[in-house]
Amino acid sequence: MNKMNRTKLMCLFAGIFLLFSCADKNEKVENKEDKQKVEKPKIMWFDAEANFKRFGSQDSIVYYLDKTKAAGFNTVVVDVRPIYGDVLYSKTTLMQPLTKVGNTKIERDWDYLQFFIDEAKKRDMKVTVSTTIFPVGRPSTKEGPAFRSDKFDGLTSIEYTPNGMIDIKDDPSKVAVFLNPLLPESQEYALSFVKEIVENYDVDGYVLDYCRYSGIESDFSEASKVAFEKYIGEEVANFPSDIFRWEGTSRILGKHAKKWFEFRAMVIHDFIERAKNTIKKVNPEIELQYWAASWHHALYPQGQNWGSKSYDPSMIYTSWASSGYKNAGFAEHLDAFMNGAYLNDVYGMDNPESIEYALSKGKTIIDGACKMYGSIYALNYDTMEEAAYLCLKDSEGLVVFDIVQVIEFDLWDELKKGIDRYENE
Repeated sequence: MNKMNRTKLMCLFAGIFLLFSCADKNEKVENKEDKQKVEKPKIMWFDAEANFKRFGSQDSIVYYLDKTKAAGFNTVVVDVRPIYGDVLYSKTTLMQPLTKVGNTKIERDWDYLQFFIDEAKKRDMKVTVSTTIFPVGRPSTKEGPAFRSDKFDGLTSIEYTPNGMIDIKDDPSKVAVFLNPLLPESQEYALSFVKEIVENYDVDGYVLDYCRYSGIESDFSEASKVAFEKYIGEEVANFPSDIFRWEGTSRILGKHAKKWFEFRAMVIHDFIERAKNTIKKVNPEIELQYWAASWHHALYPQGQNWGSKSYDPSMIYTSWASSGYKNAGFAEHLDAFMNGAYLNDVYGMDNPESIEYALSKGKTIIDGACKMYGSIYALNYDTMEEAAYLCLKDSEGLVVFDIVQVIEFDLWDELKKGIDRYENE
């Protein structure tokens, strides 16, 4: 072998060695990156009603945003439309400001939502806005738009009770006056303030709250009867007893009960799809989110099927679920579902009353159709560290409801320990 060929051969071997060395180095870098955790949403909820007085000043908001950030949270939910039906944002041509909750009166000359957004962004935190959707007042105190304006006459839910039919406005036992979700006027009203908010505020997410029927007693208006008959393709001879009848305070389901529950769930499904389209048309980057209790099987009275269409509850719950109920699953229309595991026990895969069970069951029900965040109730203060840790470990994010209990029971350290424990593993 001459000198020139030996030189070429040595260069070739050197090149091959260098190539494999670089590949090995790149692989190590990639493996290191793979092991690094992607930061999950850690969300603190700021309820409007419970914190109405506390967040009446800007200084208080700043103070508690700092506390929230220091505890490891990177997102806040700002509730701006509680059940009263009035709002805590200023850029509106539709709504009236919320100035009174209970005996507390506050008239702000500043924009509550905008201030939260500005201050959160300074702290590199995201802001998700929350509004109730179908409530328009509080029947126990006769407050809210439903009692101020006749535009809602004929739109509020009609309840079928043991004592007969009653307008929900006249039922002080109910937490809120609900519009009938079926009616086009109800939906257009709700979509108008949803659109107004996403057009005027730089929010990262939107949570639909109280986006449901009030309860199993609603809605038994003539409009709902006609729409249901169209849905099933036949006349209901005995309404409402073909849905159910009362015997004392007990309900006896009728022959159309299952299809009725399916029909109502489909009303909510279709509205959520409309809300998604409304929001995404304005800003596709805004996450559509929805909170509901983790006990999916008990939410059919409110028309809340937060599951995937692939999950068929009729295979398990034969007493109330039709074979078509699964088609009303709206998880496919969400970016994220907040799974309300408001339970005392943290661990126990065989314990239906544990957070661990609720998160596992939630994954089965959603079946990958959207992200799922574990949502915990801060009133269960004895288990905050473990609950926060578990939600981050077993779901795609953490939601803590509400800051009022975090403050009351001084849970900042417990929450931080749970968050740090997960992130340092």
